[in-house]
Amino acid sequence: MEKLKVAGGYILICIIWGSTWLAIRLGLDSIDPIISVGIRFLLASGFIYFLMKFNDVELQVDKKSVKIYLMLAFFSFIIPFGLVYWAEQFIPSGLASILFAIMPFGVIIFSRLMMPQNRVGLSQLAGVALGFAGIVIIFSENIHIEITNYLWGMIAVLVSSMMQAFIAVAMKKHGGHLHPLSMNFLPLLIAGIVLIPIAFIFETPSRWIFDAKSIGSILYLAFFGTVVTFTTYYWLLKRMNVVILSLSAFITPIIAVVLGWLILDEYFSQRVIIGSSLVLIGILFANFKGLIKYFHMRRSRVNI
Repeated sequence: MEKLKVAGGYILICIIWGSTWLAIRLGLDSIDPIISVGIRFLLASGFIYFLMKFNDVELQVDKKSVKIYLMLAFFSFIIPFGLVYWAEQFIPSGLASILFAIMPFGVIIFSRLMMPQNRVGLSQLAGVALGFAGIVIIFSENIHIEITNYLWGMIAVLVSSMMQAFIAVAMKKHGGHLHPLSMNFLPLLIAGIVLIPIAFIFETPSRWIFDAKSIGSILYLAFFGTVVTFTTYYWLLKRMNVVILSLSAFITPIIAVVLGWLILDEYFSQRVIIGSSLVLIGILFANFKGLIKYFHMRRSRVNI
C-alpha cells in the first residue's frame, strides 16, 4: 500500500507541475510575474494554515526548524522562483526547461558531498544522462542560443536549478522531523510577504488586470501548483531516493509540451516523441535496482 501511495504521489507532482507552465503562461497575459508569484505564495500559505488546523498539525518552532523554514523561504521559493521568472523575459522557455533539467545532476553532486553514505549507482547516473538527452532533443529545434543576449538569463536559471537541488538534498538530510505541511507554511508566508512589496516597487501596478484568467491562474497555482505539489514532494522526500525524486524535473517539461499541444494547439513534433521516449527509458534505468527487487518479491510471493 505504501508503494502505491509513493507511486501515486510521484505521478501527481509530475502531472501538476507539468501543467503549471500552461497556467503561468495564461495568467501572465493579464498580470506581471512577481505580483503573480507573490500572491500565489501568500494564498498557498493560507491554504496550508487551514489544512494544518483541520489536521491538528502544530508548527514546530525549535531553532533547527526555524533555520530550515528560512532556508526554504529564500532558497526554494523567493530566489529560485524570482530568478526563473526574471530569466524568462530574456531566454526562450525551451532553453529554460533544458537548463533547469540540470537539477538531477546537482542532486547527485550534493548527495555525494552531503550524504556520502548514500551511493549513487551507475544505473542512476545512466538514467539521469538519458533523461537529460531526451529533454535536449525535445526542445532542440526551437532553441537558438545567443550567448551574448542570453548569458545572464541562462546563468539565472542554472543558479535556480542548483539551489533547488541543494535544498532537496538538505531537506532529505535535515528535514525528516518536520511535517510536510508545517515545512511549507512559514516559507511560503515569508515568500509572499517579501515578493508582493518587491512587485509594487519594480512592476507597474496600473497594468495589472485581475480578470477571470489571471485569478483562475493564481488560484490553481496556489492550491494545486504549490500546496498539493510541495506538500506531496516533501512527503515523498522522506520515502524515496532523492536522485529518483529529482527525475520529475525531466517529466514535467514533457507534460507541459503535451498540454500546450492539446490546449493551445502548439506544434507537436517527432522530436518530442523521441525525446520523451529517452526520458522514460532514463527513468527506467534510474529505477533499475528497485524494479528488479520488485519483480523478485512478486516472484517469491507467487512461489509461496
